[in-house]
Amino acid sequence: MSSSSLQKVLSEILAFAYRNYALTKNEFYAIFEMLFWPMISLISVGLLGEFLYLEKDAVAFIIIGVITLSVIQIAQIDVTYVMLLDMWSMSLKYIIVTPTPFYRMVTGAWLFGSLRGFISLVLLILLSAWLFGFTLSLPLTAMAAFVLGILLSALLIGIFNCILILVFGRRAEIFAWTLSAIVMLFCGIYYPITILPEPFRTLGLLIPITHYLEFFRSFYGFQTVFPDPLAIAIVETVTYLALLLVVAEISMLRARKTGLVLKLSD
Repeated sequence: MSSSSLQKVLSEILAFAYRNYALTKNEFYAIFEMLFWPMISLISVGLLGEFLYLEKDAVAFIIIGVITLSVIQIAQIDVTYVMLLDMWSMSLKYIIVTPTPFYRMVTGAWLFGSLRGFISLVLLILLSAWLFGFTLSLPLTAMAAFVLGILLSALLIGIFNCILILVFGRRAEIFAWTLSAIVMLFCGIYYPITILPEPFRTLGLLIPITHYLEFFRSFYGFQTVFPDPLAIAIVETVTYLALLLVVAEISMLRARKTGLVLKLSD
């Protein structure tokens, strides 16, 4: 790829990152998404652990799940906004007919969402350390791998939401707010995945978030299903990302042919 082509790709990606920033910077609900609700979730669950006199390791197990869920919800919604904001403003046809490939749109949105998610992550870690004595017990490189992993997992959920909107239209809007929570039920957010009955346990093992959580929790002495959960998580993430991007491009072509784009823009 020539330098001019690379510059064009980067400029388009950054343009969609700035687009999400410009559309949400003055929205009060964006602050609630990033700060208020994650703090409420952390404090309520942490206090429940204190009330039940759970051991410190058990509280850490739960706090890791709360932080992960909050960060994923924040980051994935920015990816979903690629379709959602234009659907709300009745201008989806303009984003669909743009020559910019889908992966550049979602990458830009994901970068901004990752920034918001990272801010929330730092806040939640500091708050959990202050209120509940939670401390990071893993090396910096391992922490970086975990953070990147859950942010990429948010990208997967966001792309899947975009595909649902392209296929089902406004009926799929509800998944923008609920899909990440549904997925986390199978990933062992508050409990080990081994307690899930089949086939839900197998389903959970097919989700990268499960292995990222196990990787993080392994530094606190908790057992993992597989010896190297991080490697499995990376393989699943890369596989699903490639598959979802192909399906998203096909869904965009289908939306143009069926006229769904025009229906969502009226």
